[in-house]
Amino acid sequence: MSTLNHMRTFVLIAALTGLFVLAGHAMGGKNGAMLALVMAVVMNFGAYWFSDRMVLSAYNAVEVGEREAPELYNIVAELARRGNMPMPRVYIIQDDSPNAFATGRNPENAAVAATTGILRILNRQELTGVMAHELAHVKHRDILTGTIAATIAGAVTSLAQFGALFGSSRDEEEGGGGGGLVGILMMILAPIAAMLIQMAISRGREYEADAEGARLAGNPLWLSSALRKLEMGSQQIPFYNAEAHPASSHLFIVNPLSGATLASLFSTHPPMHERIQRLETMRS
Repeated sequence: MSTLNHMRTFVLIAALTGLFVLAGHAMGGKNGAMLALVMAVVMNFGAYWFSDRMVLSAYNAVEVGEREAPELYNIVAELARRGNMPMPRVYIIQDDSPNAFATGRNPENAAVAATTGILRILNRQELTGVMAHELAHVKHRDILTGTIAATIAGAVTSLAQFGALFGSSRDEEEGGGGGGLVGILMMILAPIAAMLIQMAISRGREYEADAEGARLAGNPLWLSSALRKLEMGSQQIPFYNAEAHPASSHLFIVNPLSGATLASLFSTHPPMHERIQRLETMRS
């Protein structure tokens, strides 16, 4: 990953942490801000060390080897060899909705997961394109960034919702004149800002992973063909487990959330037609 991307990632995650501290300050003054800062540090630490286990457990993913899933395992092994990367652990999720994701704090501790639905509808070339996309995320360490961003963004939203239910308070030394207004503004703006920052992190990285994955697979049309099938398949077959864990939606190669809701305005995935168009322009 370039220095510019490292800097952008640091700034965006710092902004999310700052939002969390501001939300805590709006609800509890200085003590609330300090508590929020401590919580943010703990969440970042937890996301760094345990994010892969948590997300794989949430989707009941089962680790497989060459015997259980020979085609998927061998595709991942070949791509890892080609990309000069450590072999990630390979998982399968029992779900008919076609999708896939990667997780892990670094290439040495990475895992890729595919649903039974994606294994059913994609041919070998298309599956190679998808797995190459996921390994590109691993290589660029995008997964850790996205997981930390999602953890803090979710916490900001939850804290703001808590404030909406129980009201905001400030230390007596600061007076109470503007505390209520500030608290209300934080309740409204913090979740929106958190989603926007998370979106900014995720969307750019999807384009980069598409491009790097296409080069790793050897043919950008394999991934573009897969994305067409995945978009149609994910729309036809809801991913109910993902609906129950929306904070992890950014991990998947296509948006697993259904419905034209407010969440779609803050989608962590770029428009599918733009992703496909960019891939098709790479074929020359």
